[in-house]
Amino acid sequence: MENILTQFTAGLIARLDGPLHFRFIVQPLIATGLAFRDGFRDARKGQPPYGWKLLTDPEHRQSLLKKGWKRISKVFIVAVVLDLVYQLIALHSFRLGGALIVACLLALLPYILLRGPANRLMWRYVRRQ
Repeated sequence: MENILTQFTAGLIARLDGPLHFRFIVQPLIATGLAFRDGFRDARKGQPPYGWKLLTDPEHRQSLLKKGWKRISKVFIVAVVLDLVYQLIALHSFRLGGALIVACLLALLPYILLRGPANRLMWRYVRRQ
């Protein structure tokens, strides 16, 4: 298990300097923009932060997950495809598991982490108005 983790970490570090390295900047920025857009929409509608509602509202969890996936799915798919292209160019092979993990780090993680804080920022702004 430790060997697999070491290989993955080394492969991830190699991706930072290889072909298509710009995606490590562009994809998180796009995910961040989507998170702020959706967080602002949530605040304008008077909804609680997405992550909090996801954790505390089991009745609507499935619909919330579907809506969140609908918002971020295109960015996630582009992240997977770009990583597979990178693998083809640099490694001359495909490793779907690695591409999925990289896509989660580049697209899903920023979106999940920033949608709630964006909601809170907008909520404070709206409250002051």
